[in-house]
Amino acid sequence: MEDGKKMACVTGGNGYIASTLIKQLLVKGYAVNATVRDPDNSVQISHLKEMQGLGDLKIFRADLTEEGSFDEAVSGCEYVFLVAAPVNLNSQNPEEELIKPAIEGALNVMKSCVKAKSVKRIVLTSSAAAVSTKHLEGTGHVLDEESWSDVEYLRAEKPPTWGYAVSRVLVEKEACKFAQENNISLATVTPTLVVGPSLIPKENMSLGMSLALLTGNSDFFNFLGIMQTVSGSISIVHVEDVCRAHIFVAESAPSGRYICCSINTNLFDLANFLAERYPEYQVDTNFSSFREKNKSSLSSQKLVKAGFQYKYKRIEQIYDDVIEYAKKTGILASMKLPSK
Repeated sequence: MEDGKKMACVTGGNGYIASTLIKQLLVKGYAVNATVRDPDNSVQISHLKEMQGLGDLKIFRADLTEEGSFDEAVSGCEYVFLVAAPVNLNSQNPEEELIKPAIEGALNVMKSCVKAKSVKRIVLTSSAAAVSTKHLEGTGHVLDEESWSDVEYLRAEKPPTWGYAVSRVLVEKEACKFAQENNISLATVTPTLVVGPSLIPKENMSLGMSLALLTGNSDFFNFLGIMQTVSGSISIVHVEDVCRAHIFVAESAPSGRYICCSINTNLFDLANFLAERYPEYQVDTNFSSFREKNKSSLSSQKLVKAGFQYKYKRIEQIYDDVIEYAKKTGILASMKLPSK
């Protein structure tokens, strides 16, 4: 630990959430070790190189599939943020290509933490897909940290993106078991659809889905529709709040599972909100089949009661911020404007 700074390791440093988390840690004065699979890829790590001007940031090569490859990166760290995870939603063989690698990857990082002996807490990034993907009768269900997606139902019925939901459930449970067996403090942050500016130079799933009603991208829109159908709502949170929640849970909260969600909405209400607030874009609002009350919503009360305060509490705040970013970066530049 150099100059008395707290040290943290963030895995998957070239990812959407991880990049913002790294920036926040540096601003708070942490020394940060970021791991990437290919540190020689100058394009993928360009944003990390730029952030080295903010503070003490070192870049390490590590791969979830290689046990021991995280040893050097986590050595001396108090906190390890396990953000990296396989996210292949179109996998034809989820058991082998997504679920098994996700579990083994998380445990490989945790094994390195045991060796390090310096790690006070591991913070695992999960997903709301591990909470709400199950068969529910009726509407209006409020789901909290006691709720788990139904692995047996998912494996039997195989709804779209079922493998990702199964992987998130099993990673959480296996990580919890490993932590108990090895006397490691583990907290899990379970975010909903993450919305907000991106620091990485490539397109990402969360940003694409959150802007799909504006961009008209059919692939991202299809995933948004799947989210509504499978989980029962479209629940969102700003990327800055997700990362602030990671740091809060690492430093200040009891171990355990924490849902991170600001807004519960649905495709119909979201489309109508976007059409009204941003009339310069042709937003399709023909989603009357989703007008019914949400099948479920996600509660973030546990995180709030622990002392966390959201910065972006209203949907207007969240979307104003991401759309300003999207305009500046040209993501919305090719949008067809309505005829006058």
